[in-house]
This record gives sequence, C-alpha cells and structure tokens, in this order.
Amino acid sequence: MIRSFGLNSLRQLSHASKVMTQNLEQVIIMVLIAFEDPHPRVRWASIDTIGQLSTDLGPYFQIEHHSRVLPVLLAAMDDFRNPRIQAHAASALLNFSEYCPPEILAPYLGVIVSELLVLLRSLYQMVQEAALTALAFVADASQEHFLKQYDLVMPYLKTILVNANDKSHRMLRAKTMECISLVGMAVGKDKFIVDAKQVMEVLMSLQGSQMETDDPTTRRMLKALARVCWCLGQDFLPYMSVVMPSLLQSAQLKPDVTISSADSDHEIDESDDDRMETITLGDKRIRIKTSVLEEKATACNMLCCYVDELKEGFYPWIDQVTQALVPLMKFYFHDEVRRAAVLAMPDLLRSAKLAVEKGIAQGQNETYVKLLSDYIIPPLVEALHKESYKEIRKIMLYAVDKCLQISGPLLDGCQVQSIVDEIKLVLTDCLSRKRELSERTNNEDFDAVEYDLINEENELEEDIFYYTGEILGTLIKTFKAAFLPFFDDLSSYLIPMWGKDKTDEERRIAIYIFDDVAELCREASRKYYDTYLPFILEACNDESSDVRQAAAYGLGICAEYGGSVFKPFIGEALSQLNIVIGHPNALQPVNVMAYDNAVSALGKICQFHRDSIDFSQVFPSWLNCLPIKGDIIEAKAVHDQLCSMVERSDGELLGPNNQYLSKIVSVFAEILCAGKDLASEQTLSRMINLLRQLQQTLPPALLASTWSSLQPQQQIALQSILSS
Repeated sequence: MIRSFGLNSLRQLSHASKVMTQNLEQVIIMVLIAFEDPHPRVRWASIDTIGQLSTDLGPYFQIEHHSRVLPVLLAAMDDFRNPRIQAHAASALLNFSEYCPPEILAPYLGVIVSELLVLLRSLYQMVQEAALTALAFVADASQEHFLKQYDLVMPYLKTILVNANDKSHRMLRAKTMECISLVGMAVGKDKFIVDAKQVMEVLMSLQGSQMETDDPTTRRMLKALARVCWCLGQDFLPYMSVVMPSLLQSAQLKPDVTISSADSDHEIDESDDDRMETITLGDKRIRIKTSVLEEKATACNMLCCYVDELKEGFYPWIDQVTQALVPLMKFYFHDEVRRAAVLAMPDLLRSAKLAVEKGIAQGQNETYVKLLSDYIIPPLVEALHKESYKEIRKIMLYAVDKCLQISGPLLDGCQVQSIVDEIKLVLTDCLSRKRELSERTNNEDFDAVEYDLINEENELEEDIFYYTGEILGTLIKTFKAAFLPFFDDLSSYLIPMWGKDKTDEERRIAIYIFDDVAELCREASRKYYDTYLPFILEACNDESSDVRQAAAYGLGICAEYGGSVFKPFIGEALSQLNIVIGHPNALQPVNVMAYDNAVSALGKICQFHRDSIDFSQVFPSWLNCLPIKGDIIEAKAVHDQLCSMVERSDGELLGPNNQYLSKIVSVFAEILCAGKDLASEQTLSRMINLLRQLQQTLPPALLASTWSSLQPQQQIALQSILSS
C-alpha cells in the first residue's frame, strides 16, 4: 500500500528529531487522518508512527500533543474486528507512556485503564500480552497517580496469573508478573503488600511449571520477582526458598559456545541468528547463544539486588551465591555478568557482617566474615589485574574500596601488599594511557569525532584515578600508621601525580592522599612534611578550585597535627592562604569550598600556633571571614572553634576596647539565625549561653552599642532566641 509505505517512511524519518520537530504539526495532522483510513495496514502504520514519534521526540511530543494523540490511540484499541490493530495501539501507548511526565498522564489514567482492562479480557493472547505490557508502563510512568486505579486493576491481574497455569501461557504469566510488580512499585509497599503476598503464594503453587532452562520468559520473571522484593523488603524473605533455586540455576548456566577456525569454509547456520553472536579472536571464530548469556546476566543482576535489599536477611544464601559469583568475576563472554558479580561482592560481605553483628548467623563470629573476605577479596584483585575493559576495571576498583570499608581490618599484610601492588599497576597503566591519549590529540588526523572519543576515554581514566584514591584513603583510614610502609612503597608512583603537566583530578587526588596520611597518621606522618608540604603550598595557588580546596584542607590538617615540624612552613602558609581567601571571586560557587577550607586552615594556625604568629593581625583577618557557609562540615568545625575561643575569655580575642566584640556577636547571630545548617546543636547551645552571659556581665552602654550594630532582623531573632 502506498499510503502505508509513506507512513513507514515518516516513522523512519522520525529519528532525525530536529527536522521532525520543525515540521511536527503537519506530520501529526497527516498521521491522525490516517487513523481513519479504511485499510487496516494504513491504520497500523499510523499507530506505528505515533509510537516511534513518542520514543524519538519524547517528552516534547507528549507534552505538546497529548490532547490529540491519546484519544486516537484509545479509539484504536476499540477496533475489535482487527486484534492486531488493538495490540499495536496498546504497544504505541507503551511508547507514549515511557517518556511522558506523570502530571501529563494523570488526567487520562481513568480512561486508559478502562480501555486496557477491556483488552485484558480479549480472546487473543497477543492482545492480552500487549495490554499487560502497556498497563505496566503506564503504572510505572504515572507512579503515585496510579493509586486511584489500583483497586480496579489488581483483581484482573491476579485472575490472569491464577489462570495462566500451563506452558502455553508462560509468556502471559511472565508479563502479568511484570505488570503486577511495576504496579506495586508505583503505589508502594503499604498499598501493595497484601496482594503481593497473595501473588507470591500463587507463584509458589506453580513452582514446578516456570523458569525452565532457556525459557524465553525467565528474564521477565526474574526481574518481576526482584521488583516485588524491592517493594516488600524483609517481608519477601518467606518466598526466598522458592525464588533462589531457579535464580541460582540461571546464574550458573553454562555458555552455549561453538568454536571453529576463523578461515573455515564451514557454513554458518543463520536460522537462529537473532539469538547467536559471532566474534573472531585471532584465528578462532566463536559463536555464542546470546539468550543464555542474557538470562545469566539477568540472574546475576537480580542476585545483586536481593542481597542489597535483604541485607542480613540474605544470610542463608550467602555461601551458595558467593561460590556461584566469585568465578564469574572473570566470565569474559559477557560484560554484564562480570559487572553484576563484582558489584555483589561488597553487598555479600555487608550481609555477612550484619548477620553476625545482629545474631542472625547463629554460631558464627568475626571469623566467618574473615573467611568470606579471604574468599572474595583476593579473587577480586586478581580479576582486576586481568580485566582489560576499562569500564569494568572502574567498577572493580569501586568494589574493592567498598569491600575494604567492610572487612579491611581483617586483611593480613600479604593481602594489603597485593592490593598496593595492583594499585601501582593501575596508576602506571593509567598514566601511560593518558600520555597516549595526549599524543593522539597531536595526530594530523585528529578531528571532532576523535576529540569526543578522547574526552570520553579521559573521563574514564579520571574515574579510575578517583577510585584508586578512594582505595588508598580507605586503607589509610583502616590501618593508619601501620600503612606507612606501604605508603613509602607507593610514593614514587604518587609524586609524579603532583606535576603541573598532570590533570586537575590527578593533582587533587594526590593531595587528598597526603591529607589522609597527615590527618590519620598524625605524628607518624610528620616525616613526610619536608617532601609534600612544598607541593601543598604551591597548590594553594592552582588554577583549579578543587586543587586549591584540597591544598587548603591539607594545610589545616598539618597546622593541627604537625606540631613544631609545621612551624618552618607557617609564614608561607599564611601567605598562600591569604591568596586563596583574597581571590577576586572567592565567594562564587565554584570557589567557595576552597575559600572555606582556607579560612578553616587560618583558624587552626591561630589556635595551634599562636606563639608563632602576630595574633593581633591574623585573628581579625580570620574573624572577618566568618561565618563560612559553603563547606558545611568545615563550617561546623570552624564555628565550634570560635565558640571555644570566646569561652576562654581571652582579652586579646576581644581586642583593644572590645573592638571585635560586635563582630563576634554578629557572627553568632548569623549562625543562630541559620539554625542547624552552620553549627551543631551543641555549638548553638553554647553560643546562646555565651550571649546570655554577655547580657549579664557587659556594661549597659557597651551592650547597647554591641546590640545596635546588628541588623534589625538579627536583633529580633536574637531577642526571641535568648528569651525562650
């Protein structure tokens, strides 16, 4: 049909979204007219075009044209003489809903649900399945707005589930479960819990008839059950004994692989091409059945979800799942399998640790967590060593860090050394790849496409640097001074990261690693000051605000814990901190974190090295910067520090003739008016007590003068606070 062909051409053109948006009004008029065409193929093509426009131009298309598009889609669902039209209209509604804002969809929910429930009673399974999938997406898109439809919808879904009890109905059953789970997630646990338990009882009774090996519905069912678990939380535990056997079976599926010579003349069977993937490695041609791999990946992802959601409640299955997933961290046939297996590792350790701490793992103690850690962490580090795909390497580094946060203290020296050795390799590889990327930018063939690719690769390398720094930070926090021999081993790899030719992220991470050493190893770290503090001081003048922030924070740490070793650096530290504080745009959002950390460091020099500075000059400079408001953690510490200084009734603090008193009271007033944002409850209480003491002890004239210096709204607020 010519008319149908023209609509299909429009559907294909809809991928060119900019062109289509400019001409959308004319396109919609033409497509909506085609909905009335007497030939079903034309009507089918018009529906198909609406579905494609919904996907390619969403959510603009939905926001601008919902009032015209939804009524014709709903009318197409009433074409009972053409079940294919009905099913396709439901599918187009799915496309429309997927990118539709909830508030746009909400007014139509009543009529949409009514139409879809009619289709659920169709004699054609094709129509039922399309209606179920559409209903699932509508619920997911409308979220809490779907509450009003819940009581109408759920009885239909439970009836279909009960009746879809043989092998020929397994896709219908899977789509029904998919719909039930998405409806449940939309309305929340409180509304869903009773029906969810009834649904799970039905599935338990059908246990023997579902999720067979290579069942095409298995992935849908696994995802649906995981959603029910997300909804129910710990209330899902009674059903885990039914869910886990099938889930573990899918996770442990062996890949269906055929290997032949790459130059073999043997003909490849193309009959099952949509479920087979062919790759060539060297002189070998490998064909893999993708449906098996996808089911395996889905199962691994769902196991990851269950252990994350159920936490200590997952304890009975920890050993089985760990044994199944640890080998899959090196499953090179499918990236998603490796990714899911890796991400499950910290959750399994956390589950075990919580189960021991809460007494759920009866008869087990920290030794059990240690054994599990020994079973997980060395293979994870080995998998990291062998992983070539950078995206997965990043995830592995993330998982190593999370595992160390949970069971780091249980590691022995050899295990720590293996992690440090791997970090050295990661840093070496990363720096080498960044050099290669830099060289590629100077290539004569360099163009815009290459530029985008290099930017993406650089961002990935930055992420790898970031997680490497996180691992080192966790090891330093865990072992403190005991980690310093390993830090010595790493120094030759870290120092090059401070260079001016390195990226902002590399310099920032290198500085924060030293900051962690200085903060957590304290006196033991002072031997590194001569090496690292010159870098820190220079970095205070860095173009990057993130680098300046890290450097200023480090100076504050060294001022607090450096003792006499820090004294030779005080003059230069004051000079560099003043540069950060005096930056022309210091209080702009991009710079304020560096500013706040510099102010904090200046205060620590006042507090811990008062005898080495001209306090009468440095203190007023610091006080004039208060309160700080960008870095909330530093703000609370700095404002508590000011409170402690005032409590000591230091005459020099108030200045000659109490000239700093008004500023101190003004700072207190601003902090108190901000509530808990800028100070802890304890600090706020101390400030109120100090102000009350001033009211009682200051001469009336001085008190009146101090009070009058406040802004009118501050005076009112303080009067209210102090009188309560």
